[in-house]
Amino acid sequence: MPYLPELAALEKIIAQAGSQIRTQQHGSVAHCGQQFPLYSLCLGSTDPDAPSIGFFAGVHGLERIGSQILIAFLQGLLQRLSWDRSLQFQLQTIRMVFMPIINPIGMALHRRANGNGVDLMRNAPIDADGKTAFLVGGHRHGTHLPWFRGHANTEMEVENQALCAVVNEQLLSSPVSLALDCHSGFGLRDRIWFPYAYTQQPMPHLAEIHALKQLFDRSHPHHPYVIEPQAKHYRTHGDVWDYLHRQQAANKLFLPLTLELGSWLWIKKNPRQLLSILGLFHPMVPHRQQRVLRSHLPLLEFLIRATHDHASWRPTAIARLTQHHAAIELWYRKDRP
Repeated sequence: MPYLPELAALEKIIAQAGSQIRTQQHGSVAHCGQQFPLYSLCLGSTDPDAPSIGFFAGVHGLERIGSQILIAFLQGLLQRLSWDRSLQFQLQTIRMVFMPIINPIGMALHRRANGNGVDLMRNAPIDADGKTAFLVGGHRHGTHLPWFRGHANTEMEVENQALCAVVNEQLLSSPVSLALDCHSGFGLRDRIWFPYAYTQQPMPHLAEIHALKQLFDRSHPHHPYVIEPQAKHYRTHGDVWDYLHRQQAANKLFLPLTLELGSWLWIKKNPRQLLSILGLFHPMVPHRQQRVLRSHLPLLEFLIRATHDHASWRPTAIARLTQHHAAIELWYRKDRP
């Protein structure tokens, strides 16, 4: 029977936090007779109109470092709640949502796909508007190949249904919401991707994305991240965040971001990681793992503050048009290198 230490750590948080958090179980998934619950945890305001931020991880079972980052961050938040008045003040007016383990079977079995062999980030009912990379962009050839998006004309996998339920209930109900989904396994740089993955056309809220990037650049001028649309590198079918972004109401703002940790850097520093499938996506040396767990805390804290004080940076009127043009120039001009 597979053991999942991240799930044990999350359930310990739930047991110890008591009334500090609101825990929901969105069903469960089964493997070899063992049930793996799908949890979400909420802190802060219960007002549907409160600005909200969601933190998600564990979509791909091999990329467990993202789950570990969120669990460590959540542990720290709960410790601070007893004494940190600024955090207590924030939580009076915003909502924080955590779903650190979306694909527990994949994590327990050390594989990318879920228990049914489906890649959850290729599984949403949305098709790319152009050619995608062979297999990597998602396919329907079967579970014997990676990046299988599921069979046509079927419902999304249970894990994705749970994810969508959390986003719809806790984030899309808010006038303003942000989300960060933690992944690993692409390149030598840490990247923050934003929609879309299914098309190279700009998203409707490009001005807000650029304004948020500008705010982050000014607040943390030495940050390590490349911030860009995901489709700049490749297009995919079935991206859940593309699907959810398109579900938001016209009068609301939902900005889903993906933190894509550059795990190739870990391999470059420790080539022995190539000997393990987990090593392709996860730092195997303990001191490097600890460094990763702490190095992204400024980003998480920044996103919470940006959610709380969204009125201070969200562009309106002429400023919004200016931000949109700057974003087009930065990310979509064809002659840029």
